[in-house]
Amino acid sequence: MKIGSYYRSVAGCEIQVPPPCCVVILGAYGDLARRKLIPALYRLSANKLLPSNFCLLATDGVVMDREHYLTAMGEAVSKSLGVRFHNTSWHRFAEFVDYVSFDYGNLTAYSNMLKKRLMMLEKKHGTGENRVFYLAIPPSVFQSAVVNLGRAGLSDMQDNGFPHIVIEKPFGRDVASSARLDKALSIYFDERQVFRIDHYIAKETVQDMLMFRFANSIFEPLWNREFVDHVQITAAETLGVEHRAAYYEEAGVFRDMFQSHLFELLASCAMEPPVAFESERVRDERTKVFRSIRPFPSVDRLDEFMAIGQYGPGTIDGQHVAGYREEPGISPQSITPTFGALKIFVDNWRWNGVPFYLRSGKRLARTRTSVSIHFKPVPHLMFAGMMDRDIEPNIVVFRVQPDEGISLTFQTKMPGSRACLLEKPVQMNFSYGAPDVLEAYEWVLLDCMVGDQMLFLRKEGVELTWSLLTPLIERIEATTPVDLFPNYSAGSEGPEAARRLIETDGRTWLPLKRQVAEARPGLIQVGGFKRQRA
Repeated sequence: MKIGSYYRSVAGCEIQVPPPCCVVILGAYGDLARRKLIPALYRLSANKLLPSNFCLLATDGVVMDREHYLTAMGEAVSKSLGVRFHNTSWHRFAEFVDYVSFDYGNLTAYSNMLKKRLMMLEKKHGTGENRVFYLAIPPSVFQSAVVNLGRAGLSDMQDNGFPHIVIEKPFGRDVASSARLDKALSIYFDERQVFRIDHYIAKETVQDMLMFRFANSIFEPLWNREFVDHVQITAAETLGVEHRAAYYEEAGVFRDMFQSHLFELLASCAMEPPVAFESERVRDERTKVFRSIRPFPSVDRLDEFMAIGQYGPGTIDGQHVAGYREEPGISPQSITPTFGALKIFVDNWRWNGVPFYLRSGKRLARTRTSVSIHFKPVPHLMFAGMMDRDIEPNIVVFRVQPDEGISLTFQTKMPGSRACLLEKPVQMNFSYGAPDVLEAYEWVLLDCMVGDQMLFLRKEGVELTWSLLTPLIERIEATTPVDLFPNYSAGSEGPEAARRLIETDGRTWLPLKRQVAEARPGLIQVGGFKRQRA
């Protein structure tokens, strides 16, 4: 990187502004670009976090001119951001955007059309040869796009610039396909040029998990098998497959959510403290967690560690919704799971014997992603003879979405009583109230341009997670009977098998419908009372 960076203050924090660069989005008219990438780049521009020498080359197979593309994207960004969208800021951002349609599978299109247009824009905007290629295209064409970029000479490191490539999950569909994709990447790109993106890691609460643990001496000493009973990681959503039927039929919940999202949340929760808060040191510790996960047992014992489900018809927010097999584009005999739950053990000194329960599903009772640390009960309850109910153990909940924040529950007595507990445990809540906080895709796009890989997945980590999940997925696809599904209603908490998975161990899932107390910075909620800090 030959041109330096500078910093800008946002919400009181210094954020690095990238060096001059050009972002090239392959699949720039697709759903991901409309909902996430273009809104994120627009917000970075509006907050003056993009370099003054910047350009965006949007590419897609859809034939249209630049004006039509900008009109469509302007409408999409306005819909996505609502009141945060401003026409003046959009028109200022649009000056740096160009559009070209071409065939991703055609090498000539890369070496002629794409390369020539890119060089013209780089000269116009003074970005040097600093390039970020973002593959927002179907996973089935990842490998051909990587190869064509390489053969066209667009992956070569230059004296006056860098090429980075960003790949969205899923990174393959099993161990073998992931290895083929990595092999193609390694031929044309060095590992330091490759950014395997999982935007969950960039969410504020996930990043704050490290700060919560390693910057507070009262929590880290308790973060181990001596004090933690179990950990729950949940990624639930009320949505169905929507317009992604073809993709989801091939992927299912384990490829779509577990291989990257849930395993990365597990790693952030379970990792050891890195020597320094640096990209490679943090990624080292995440990878060590994956190395320590106990492989799943043989087929005859797999049900002790796994539950699967597929949603049937039901009710969401008072509206009737169809079952998975009734969705457009889905086979009426489909055995694709839309719900999964796993019990995982991390076999190392810190976590030996502590179960991690992971679950994810579609058409559930509530949209919620969270990581909850459930501590052990007190060893001796001296109040037992004075109370008519049990005392709930302490829980720390990291709310990843939609209401990002952290809550801690603990017990206290009712004011004015001798030994009566409050009706509900005390909840101390923290939520992110600053309107200028960057969202996940804004962070990862900045880091792609800067070249910081801390929030991105390493090749070895992807290999390890696929090696754990591939035998399980193959078993599901080979042995699941058609009449097993559907086994949970849309709008419910999930299948009975998931309840049995955790209750067999004497534990219960946190209910999806439980509402975490609303919070704002500085507000503590105690039972039914709210007290403002002085």
